[in-house]
Amino acid sequence: MSTRHLVDPALRAALDFFPQARLTAETLATARESMRLMMQSGASATPASAAPDVEVRQRLVRAPEGHEVGLLVYRPRGPAQLRPAVLHIHGGGYVLGSMSMMDGANRQLAAELDCVVTSVDYRLAPETPHPGPIEDCYTALRWVHANAQNLGIDATRLAISGESAGGGLAAALALLARDRGEVPVIFQRLIYPMLDDRSCTESDPNPFTGEFVWTRADNRFGWRSLLGHEPGVPGVSPYAAAARAADLAGLAPAFISVGSLDLFFDENLDYARRLVRAGVPTELHVYPGAFHGSDVATGAALTIDAQRSAREALRRAFTCGPAGAADT
Repeated sequence: MSTRHLVDPALRAALDFFPQARLTAETLATARESMRLMMQSGASATPASAAPDVEVRQRLVRAPEGHEVGLLVYRPRGPAQLRPAVLHIHGGGYVLGSMSMMDGANRQLAAELDCVVTSVDYRLAPETPHPGPIEDCYTALRWVHANAQNLGIDATRLAISGESAGGGLAAALALLARDRGEVPVIFQRLIYPMLDDRSCTESDPNPFTGEFVWTRADNRFGWRSLLGHEPGVPGVSPYAAAARAADLAGLAPAFISVGSLDLFFDENLDYARRLVRAGVPTELHVYPGAFHGSDVATGAALTIDAQRSAREALRRAFTCGPAGAADT
């Protein structure tokens, strides 16, 4: 049964933008190259001139394990002042992507919210399984916080954000930051986050999700690559799959958005429900007829609304500061 008839009409043309090949160990290198070329094309479509008042610098940060973690720092030009900041974590199913993947969006976010955006180039699976990727993200978070003054950042207004696997890492990073108690995080913005490896082993999966872009087969490959073993087994760390966390109390306020046809629809709704029941201020948006990654349809009304809501949630968090909360 196809769910194409349920796709928002303004989003249907965007389906042709995505490659249809299934992710496997044999196709991964080709998929990475295709994504690199797609990002190159996107960069030319969204040039630096779209946000001319934002400067971008690349940094290398030494991790405790000895390797270097790459960062792109987007900072608005203008008066010397301390600005709020967001650590951005790119998507790609834990196996694809790079820190420049959302370059245009990060430039525009820095300009529109007058904030500093730092994008982290975490190591990818399967070459680097858990905990490598989340520890790279934590290294970036600690560095941003420790160097806040030099970066022109208000260390009391530091948020984290990510899409898909990046959203999963952002959720896990919020847990890790809470538990280690070294870096205060005021907000977590999770865009269709990849949260739960157990969704790969559901006995009764949602029949209306996961047909497009990121399928159940891709999801199993991504989780297997990150974990280094089959998903769904006991003992998986919540810092790998945030939905595994037993206790969500005390986390930073959250924003979650997801499409009704997205494979992650059910796990995102469940995580939002659990956050609310744990006393975490949580804003949830569900977009009917939207599939995973459908925000590439930049001119669609649904996409415009989704991007506006995500941007304004972050703006409110920055305005409210450490005690701020999104609407529940």
